[in-house]
This record gives sequence, structure tokens and C-alpha cells, in this order.
Amino acid sequence: MSKSQKQQRGDARVQLPVRNQVEIRMMSLEQMVPENHFVRTLVRFVESLDLSDLYEAIRSKDGQPGRAPIDPRILFSLWLFATLEGEISGRRIARLTERDTIYMYVCGGVSVNYHTICDFRVDHADLLERVLTDSIAVLHSNGLIKLETIAQDGMRVRASAGTGSFRREPSLKEAQQKAKDYLKQLDDQTDDEDQTPGQQAARQRVAEEKFERINNACAQMDGLKVRHEKRNRGKSAKNRTSQPRVSTTDPDARRMKMGDHGFRPAFNVQFASDADALVIVDVDVTSEGTDSGQLEPMYESVCDRYDTTPKNYLADGGFRSKQGVTELESNGTKFFGPLPNEKKQLTAGEDPYATRSGENPLFTAYRARMGTDEAKELYRRRAAAAEFPNANCRNHGLHQFRVRGVLKAKAQSLWHALAYNFRRFCNLKIEESETTLMEALLMT
Repeated sequence: MSKSQKQQRGDARVQLPVRNQVEIRMMSLEQMVPENHFVRTLVRFVESLDLSDLYEAIRSKDGQPGRAPIDPRILFSLWLFATLEGEISGRRIARLTERDTIYMYVCGGVSVNYHTICDFRVDHADLLERVLTDSIAVLHSNGLIKLETIAQDGMRVRASAGTGSFRREPSLKEAQQKAKDYLKQLDDQTDDEDQTPGQQAARQRVAEEKFERINNACAQMDGLKVRHEKRNRGKSAKNRTSQPRVSTTDPDARRMKMGDHGFRPAFNVQFASDADALVIVDVDVTSEGTDSGQLEPMYESVCDRYDTTPKNYLADGGFRSKQGVTELESNGTKFFGPLPNEKKQLTAGEDPYATRSGENPLFTAYRARMGTDEAKELYRRRAAAAEFPNANCRNHGLHQFRVRGVLKAKAQSLWHALAYNFRRFCNLKIEESETTLMEALLMT
């Protein structure tokens, strides 16, 4: 540069940075966080939870030797806050705990590493499910969440696997043999002077994990072959579907049709939501590429989990089946969803709501109901009740899983459901009151 900074400024008067000035700031983490920041409510919410199971698993006891681990409430609060912020990377969260004031406040001076953070995300799916259930059940028992109208919807979330990792049975068997031979080679090798014991152990662990995934893929291939033969029974060679494939990276993932009509490895995330409060009441993750067959399991789970029978159940045409509708109707729940070929029949001048001969009476009742204005008006609530939680979770990072396996994918989905519900509880106010659902939950 031809001019110095002083020459460039000329006679312009500006505030210059002074980075070598010594300052003493007597402030605690408590003082550094604004009084109205929602992280304070989040910490209070986590402190109100029953996390006894996590403390029972800690082997370091009072009066005994051993290093004290991180308080589980810190890790729980950390993941809940990070999910609300749209952070889903354990490594990035670990870095934020060292430089971001709010993350430092959550940790309270306790140092955390990304291994501990990542492990905690997926190791406690049962606990996360219980926390979700208990929070809804408490509000339901107090009449604050009615659970009268439930909406269900599914979304395909990209799996942590590449399309090229899917293999047919012959190449899968070949990969299994190669992984087995490589493991044997590692066992037979003497100490490698170019690698430390830690590096050798890491290489051994990676090889064992890969061999385990391939074995899992081979086991799942057997089940897929049975389904493939059943699906193509009686079809000509031209109309038969291609041979099944399984991913060696994530054997639980399946190639699914996504929202852009492309096919990629994914999981099917199912949310059941209360149509009045717009909160998520149940979560499930499956490897099924369609929503067909997902209606009954979710409905039964909601009924058992909250010991109640919903009055109405809303779902789109992908969930509708005669068996599923019949089960709901026989249990006292009215199903609301589009009829088979409804638009096509209306365009052709036919009546899709008329009784069909030989049809199940319960399905006929559903058919006739969907012809009424009241039923159509109620079904219009499905979009807000079911798709709004899905969109909110996607906007906060649930567009691709960072973990592998259906169980770990469910754990990550539960974090998103808890974070979404937390925000709803903080925003929703009780009728004719200034008290929010979160305040009512903390008072119980």
C-alpha cells in the first residue's frame, strides 16, 4: 500500500480500537446474561425434570475415588439450547462453549468436549421420550392441552449415508469378506513402529465398526429379499422391481422419494401433534419409504401414552387405509382425511361420498362424513397442526441426520420435538390468563 493508515484517514475523526488497554471487569456469568433471555427459563425447565436415571448410572460416588463427570443437566440443557438455536454439530457446540456467553452460562464454568456432547445426544432416547410424554401429560391432566384432535404427518429426513453405499447381495457378501480379512490382518500384525498405540487402537476400532455395519446390512438384506419376492410375486420379468440394496454406511437407511421428487437415503420421521395447542405429542422414526401402515402404530401409542382416546384424528391420504380407518372408528375416534380418488370422481360427476356395496360400515361412515362441510372444515386444520411442527423442526436443523441408525435418528428427532415444544410452551398463554404453559408446567 502506498499510503499509511494515518495518511488515509487524513483529518477524518474516528474512534480507533485500543486493544492493549488493561481492564478489570468484575462480572459473573449470571450478570453477563440479560434478565429476559429465554436461556434462564430453559435452565429452570431442565432443573425441574426428573433425571434420576442419569445420576444412577454415574459410578463416581461421594466418599469414593474417581473423577467426577459432567452434570447430566448441563449436557441436557446444552443440547436443548443448541437445538433451539439450530446447532446440530457437536464439534461446533463444543467450540461455542468456549467463546459464546450464553453457552458458557449453560455450562457454568464446566469444560465439555465434543465426544461427551455427541454421545449424550444419542444415548438417552428413552429418557427424551419420557420427558416429552411427562410434559404433555402434566398439561393434559390440568386441562391445558386437550388431546381431542390429533394430527399426524411424516417427513423424509436425509440419512447420514451416500447413495453409492447401497449394494446388492453379491457385492455385500464380497465387502463382508474383505472386512473380515482386514480385521484378521490387523490381529496378526505386530506393533507398527510408525503408529502410536492409540492410533493402532483407533484403526482397530474403525475396522470393527465397519465389519459390524456390514454384518447388520447382510442381516437386513435377508428381510428385504423376502419383501421383494412377495411384492413381485406373479409379475412378469419386465414389471419386476430391481433387486434390493442395503447401505454399508447406515444399514437402517432406505432410498426414499424426497420433496423434490429425487431419491436419496433417508428416514421417515413421524410426528403426532395436538391440533389445538400445536405441540408435538409423539415421535417415531421408521425405515419405511411411505406413510402407509404408520397410522395405527402412532394412534395406539398416543392412546397408551396418555391414557386417552382422541375424538378426532387428522391425516392425509398417504396414511388412509381401510384397516387403519376401521381401527380408529371402532375405537371411538373419527378419522378425517381425503377419500380414495375423491377429486377424480368429483371431476367425472360421480359421488365419492355415496355408500359402496360390500364396504365396511365403519369405513362407509367415514366416507359419508367427509362429504359434510363440518368435516371439510375440520380437515383444513391438518396443515397447521401437522405441517407447521415439521417445517419448524426443519428450519432448526432437522434436514439431515448427523447420526446413523434408526434409534439414534429417533433420539435426534426427539431433541427437535422437545425444543419445538419448549418454544410453544413459552409462547402459549392460558385462556383468560397471562400465565404461559411453561410457567404452569414449572409450578406443578
